[in-house]
Amino acid sequence: MGLRLVPSAAVLGAAAVVMRLAWEILTPAPALDTGARVVEIPAHQGVLTIATTLVDAGVVRSRVGFVALTLARGSSRRLQAGEYEVERATDTLGVLRLLETGRVKQHVVLHPEGATVTELAGELERDRIASAAAIIRIAHDPAFLRELGIPGPSVEGYLFPDTYQFVRGMTPDEVLTRMVQRLRTKLTPDMLARARRRGLGIHGLLTLASIIEREAVARDETRLISAVFWNRLKLDMPLQADPTVQYALEKERRTLTRADLLVDHPFNTYRHAGLPPGPIASPGLEAIEAALDPAPVKYLYFVAMNDRHHCFSTTVAQHKAAVARYRLARSR
Repeated sequence: MGLRLVPSAAVLGAAAVVMRLAWEILTPAPALDTGARVVEIPAHQGVLTIATTLVDAGVVRSRVGFVALTLARGSSRRLQAGEYEVERATDTLGVLRLLETGRVKQHVVLHPEGATVTELAGELERDRIASAAAIIRIAHDPAFLRELGIPGPSVEGYLFPDTYQFVRGMTPDEVLTRMVQRLRTKLTPDMLARARRRGLGIHGLLTLASIIEREAVARDETRLISAVFWNRLKLDMPLQADPTVQYALEKERRTLTRADLLVDHPFNTYRHAGLPPGPIASPGLEAIEAALDPAPVKYLYFVAMNDRHHCFSTTVAQHKAAVARYRLARSR
C-alpha cells in the first residue's frame, strides 16, 4: 500500500495566504471600478509609508501586497515621488509600474497672449503647482534674471504665451525657465535682425509688442496700432498707452481715472516719452510681428469705439471729433 502525503494545516494556511495575496495584487481596488483616482506620493518616503498612502487613497487593496510585490521586483528604492493619476481598473502591479517609471500627472496651464506674471502666478496657485508669492518673487529676483540674460526688472514679457504641461513639485524657477526658453525658440534670427534694423534689441521689441498686444483686440488692427506707436516714437511724443498705466498701478484691465494718468511712474507713458522700462505683458507672435512691421500709415491717435475696434486719426482735430462721437455713443 502506497504512502499518502496529507498537507498539514500550516501548509494549507500558507497556501491560502499566498492565494489571497495574489488575488489582492491582481485585482484592482474597488475605488477604481468607477474611474481614475489621483494620489500624491510625498518625497523621501519609505515603501511602507508609500503603501499606506496608496491604500488610503483607494488605489491598491493591500499594503502587504504592495510591499511584497515591490520587494519581489527589487524596486523599493526606485519609487518616485509625485502626483499620479491611476486609471480605472489598474491592479497593484500597474500602480507599482507607474511609480517606478515616474509618469506623474501633467497639469495643462494656458498662458494667453497679453497675460501678466501676476495673472500667471494666480493660475499656477489655483492648480497647486506653485504659490503665487513664490512665482512673483522669483520673477523679480535679480540673480535669476541675470542667469536668464534678462535686462529688465522682471521676466514680464519673456514668458511665451502658450499651453504648457507642468507637474506638481516643479520649482518656480523651473516653471519660469521653461517659459522663457519657449520664447527663445520662437524668436527667429530674422526677427532679431529686423528688430536691430529698427534700433531695437530683444528687450525693446518685447516691450513695444507687449503694449500693442494689450491695446489691440481685433487682430487686423495690430499693425495700425503699431504704426501709431512708431510714429509717436519718431516724433518723441509720449505713447499715452493706457495699459502701461494700468500695469504701473496694478490696475490691470480696469478703467483708469484722470488722476491715474498723472501718476509719476516709469511705466506711465502719459508722463514719460519713449518706451517704458520693460514689457507689461506676454506678447504673442502676431504682436511681435506687428512691432516689426507697422502699417504704412501716418496715424498718431486712436480711440476705442467699442470693445473690439478703434478709430484712427492723423490730426488732433480728427482725434477730438472721434472722441466726441465715442462719448456720444456711450451716453445713448
